[in-house]
Amino acid sequence: MSTLRESFERASLPAITRLSSLPRFVPFLLVLGLLVAGIFVPGWGWVLIALATLVLLWILALAWPRLTMPERLMRVAVCVMLGAVTVTQAFPR
Repeated sequence: MSTLRESFERASLPAITRLSSLPRFVPFLLVLGLLVAGIFVPGWGWVLIALATLVLLWILALAWPRLTMPERLMRVAVCVMLGAVTVTQAFPR
């Protein structure tokens, strides 16, 4: 019987294989593009930031066992900040 973690890793394998075949700067530019577009698109731009946050959370979940504590804290802090930006843009005053 496989664990939830093994199932998650197995389901992510095709996407991770595809990402790893790209040049290293392409995923970075994709996330950066989503964030910049999310900031400048009025109204529903928060959806793009939420999508970028979900991608980063997915990568964090896959890398979690191999990260040191400071690396985990830094990556969680980035995801929390992006989550705060998403909520702030989704529900303005």
